[in-house]
Amino acid sequence: QVQLVESGGGLVQAGGSLRLSCTASGRTFNYYTMGWFRQAPGKEREFVAAISWIGDSTNYADSAKGQFTISRDNAKNTVYLQMHSLKPEDTAVYYCAAQRKGVVSSILYSYWGQGTQVTVSS
Repeated sequence: QVQLVESGGGLVQAGGSLRLSCTASGRTFNYYTMGWFRQAPGKEREFVAAISWIGDSTNYADSAKGQFTISRDNAKNTVYLQMHSLKPEDTAVYYCAAQRKGVVSSILYSYWGQGTQVTVSS
């Protein structure tokens, strides 16, 4: 069982930056591929980015490429999503997810956090 807790969301003006964090419980974090997803009001949840459990590969949605960066610190059991040049359309609840030895191209995850709200004002 893995428990995930996101933090770092908030209100930011368009063009600003935020760094989201997701901290996992347990001592096997380094065996989990980690992903970030988001869900905007009235829309389905969508994939944003993923990083492999080894940390040697990443995958981004087209909408995230060049704007968001995913990284992980296994010593801290934490995965990050650095977001730059935020736009109002980035407003959403952002969720992190974990899949044991998953592949970064997959959107199938077993464990999910509760989400953190990101609001970008124009």
